[in-house]
Amino acid sequence: MRPRSLTATLALAFATTTLAVFGLVGSFVYYALERQVGVQDDMDIVLAARHTRRLADELRDFAEIQQYRERIESQVLGNVALSLRVLDSAGNLLVQHNVDHNVSSLSLPGHTVPADAQITENAIVSLKQQKHQPYRMLAVDARLKNGTIAKIEIVRNMRDRWLLLDHYRDRLQWAGGIGILTAFFVAFYLVQRVLTPVREMARSASAVTSDKLHIRIAVDRLPRELNPLVASINGMLAGLERSFQHLSQFTADLAHDMRTPLANMRGATEVALARARSAEEYQALLGSNLEECDRLSRMIENVLFLARAEHPRFARHMRDFDAIGELRRIAEYFEGLADDAGVRIVIEGNGFVTADAELFRRAVSNLLANAVRYTPRQGTIVLSANPDADWMRICVENEGDPIAPQMLERVFDRFYRGDPSRGGPASASGSSGLGLAIVRTIMELHDGRVYAESDARSTRFVLLFPVVTPADS
Repeated sequence: MRPRSLTATLALAFATTTLAVFGLVGSFVYYALERQVGVQDDMDIVLAARHTRRLADELRDFAEIQQYRERIESQVLGNVALSLRVLDSAGNLLVQHNVDHNVSSLSLPGHTVPADAQITENAIVSLKQQKHQPYRMLAVDARLKNGTIAKIEIVRNMRDRWLLLDHYRDRLQWAGGIGILTAFFVAFYLVQRVLTPVREMARSASAVTSDKLHIRIAVDRLPRELNPLVASINGMLAGLERSFQHLSQFTADLAHDMRTPLANMRGATEVALARARSAEEYQALLGSNLEECDRLSRMIENVLFLARAEHPRFARHMRDFDAIGELRRIAEYFEGLADDAGVRIVIEGNGFVTADAELFRRAVSNLLANAVRYTPRQGTIVLSANPDADWMRICVENEGDPIAPQMLERVFDRFYRGDPSRGGPASASGSSGLGLAIVRTIMELHDGRVYAESDARSTRFVLLFPVVTPADS
């Protein structure tokens, strides 16, 4: 199905609205004119009947009616649409004026205004003759001086009004049709002009490609009503640009980090194959390659975890548990590594935390592994839990060289290490550069926060888990 044109749709809607307005206004004016004309004609009929009856009331008998017929006929002179007939009590015609065959053949109305009753518009009746030609007729009685009754009939031929109203209605219809067409084309033109900014937006948006994500839609020449839409589109483009840059950097870093263990395995293998080696040397080579494979495996596992964690349906199993008890179990797991590194782990604090236990262990373990790696021998690592009204504060604090302030902003980025060459202690220790990024992702899954502090005394990584009240749960 072909999509409809917005311009044509709006123009048609405007024309339809104009048609409705023209129809309502035209109908109102037409019926108001028809009523006004009818009221005026009925008033002429009533006045003619009143004057004629007043004149007849002053006459003695039927003979005087015929004698003063000119005075009686003068009551309808000047209006060619008015007809007059005066009949005696037996129905014989005494006086008539402007009475043609159609008027004379009209059926007499069943109601006649009595001689002593007031003549009003309510007594007028509508009649139709040939070709449905309309008439308005009023019959009244007049009491002569001798007590006899004469009947006066005033008839108004409504043909001229009929033709006038028909002509007026035709004019309204023609004017309405022309007005609708004019409204449609004017609306079409105006809508085309109004939609020009939308077309400019489309041209600007079409310039955005994968290598031109920095382009934004200008808002200075757009109507105010489009500003929220443009702001949303520009925000979306900014988000896409950040995501694309993040993805590109992530891909480059992943390729760089995977290339290092692969290059190590390739170099060691090439050296071993350069000449015959003893069984012990081959065994050492296989052990080295196995370590590099483990490093690659950990890296791939971490990348897969980050990818799964970004999915909106990532499963979490939230529950309340003792934070100190969980920190003790984690410290026991790292006891062997800590002994080998010559450092001591201390547990402090109290309280319960609401979190996914597996993710909690992984976040704290990553921080603790990082602390063991960078704590000097004979140093101390402190794991603490301190609750307050809004947060459960889990802190991993270790002695050692402070982290530069500009580096604290980036330590949670993926594949970021403090050594720019990637060949320093982090690389040598087998770090993949994803541990702290995983910690930040875990905290985002818990609607929490993570941040780092460092000074000459120690370095502290702090996890803030929101305190969940019974009402929230």
